[in-house]
Amino acid sequence: MPMPPRRPAAPKAPTLPYRKLAEGRDYWLLEGALPNALEVSARLYARPEEAWTWGLPRRAEMWPGMRSPNALTPEELAPLEAWVQKMTGAKRLWQPPSPDPSNADLSHNNAQLVGAADSGPRPHTDSRRLAQFAGVLYLTPRPLPRSGTSFYRLRMPGGGLSGNSCPANCYNLTEALGQSKMPLEAWQPDVVIANAFNRLIVYRADLVHSATGYFGKAHEEKRLTGLFFWRAD
Repeated sequence: MPMPPRRPAAPKAPTLPYRKLAEGRDYWLLEGALPNALEVSARLYARPEEAWTWGLPRRAEMWPGMRSPNALTPEELAPLEAWVQKMTGAKRLWQPPSPDPSNADLSHNNAQLVGAADSGPRPHTDSRRLAQFAGVLYLTPRPLPRSGTSFYRLRMPGGGLSGNSCPANCYNLTEALGQSKMPLEAWQPDVVIANAFNRLIVYRADLVHSATGYFGKAHEEKRLTGLFFWRAD
């Protein structure tokens, strides 16, 4: 009697590598990052609307809210980058040329302003082509603490947890998971860093991360941050 044909095996759910995150190895925190943080915050909030570029939900971008270049002056940025080099062991920090001439600075040293209605958490990794380390400087004087930065683990279909970083052989999560978008329910918060005024968080850019949340309706009440992306030697 002939054997019935075998059914093809169901495709395996994608997985990610996991390592328990440790401050001082995977991410770093600097309190009181700027000596003139209130001045910088007021300066950025006061920028006119024409100085900002819109993202989601107004334009089909990967990022939400509004961004404006040159958030910090070279004199303000230099001590922060010296600290990043010391903490990470990098001899040099730099930005690669952008593949998109209209976004030549890759949003490095950009201010970002995002309100409660603009977006929610969007777990992602930054492209390995563009950055090894990323940083967020919280610049809202009276923020919601639960609007900081979260790191995530992938939820498996059976309820278990997979990893928290992009595999070394992939440039981003789209390559690693085979799809460009996944629902928030596919991710489990693993480490949550609170939003505290004038706190800088720097982290490995291949970690799955997102803003934990956003707040504010009026321009001067929204979540304000400085964004930084570095390649490192």
